[in-house]
Amino acid sequence: MTSKAIAFLLADLGVTKSHSRPDTSDDNPFSEAHFKTLKDRPSFPERFGSLVDARSICLEFFQWYNQEYHHTGVGLLTPDVLHHGEAQQVLQQRQQVLEDAYQAHPERFVRGVPIPAEVPTAVWINPPTNTKEITH
Repeated sequence: MTSKAIAFLLADLGVTKSHSRPDTSDDNPFSEAHFKTLKDRPSFPERFGSLVDARSICLEFFQWYNQEYHHTGVGLLTPDVLHHGEAQQVLQQRQQVLEDAYQAHPERFVRGVPIPAEVPTAVWINPPTNTKEITH
C-alpha cells in the first residue's frame, strides 16, 4: 500500500486509501475488530497448515463468535440470540438471576439491585452528532 504504483492504481480505480478509523465511514472498523478478536484467540495458530486448516479454524471461530461470545456492544448478548429474537427472554432470565443474587448477598451490591445492559436499538460505526441525521 506504500508503493506509488499501487497508490496510482487505486486512484485510477477511484479507490481512496484510508488508514484512519475515527470519523471515516468508508473503512470497516467492524471487520477490523472482528479480525483482531480472531487473531487474539488462544487457538489461533501462527501459521495455517493448509487452506482446509484455515477454513476449519475460521468455521470454529464464527460458531463461537456468533453463538457463545457475549458482545459488549449488544448488551452482553450473542448475535445468535439477537438474530433469533430471544434477547428479551435472555434479559428477563438474567434479571432474575441478578435479583436472586442481590437477595442472597445485598452487601456485595453497593449500588443496589443490578440491572442487565439494554439491547441497543442501533449500532453505528460513527454515531451521528445531530439527531436529524438518524434514519431508521
